[in-house]
Amino acid sequence: MTELDPFARIVDVMDIETFLACSSKEEGEQLAAALMHKFGLKNYDIVSLVFHKMGARVRIRATFNRPGEQYPWLGSELTAGN
Repeated sequence: MTELDPFARIVDVMDIETFLACSSKEEGEQLAAALMHKFGLKNYDIVSLVFHKMGARVRIRATFNRPGEQYPWLGSELTAGN
């Protein structure tokens, strides 16, 4: 059985929303960036970040494919019996 790559099946973007324990808005931004890099996602935007007393509610959007790019799901590895 072939192992599926779920990232190869994302058509456009993926949103991540979470609450990060931190002491400032700046630290929240740094943690959000570190989280995306930990996931191996380099093309992202912090859509919203609201700091509260004990942390930040953050929503991050990772872009996998933009219009007109080479779409991975059109490749032969995805059409061969998957």
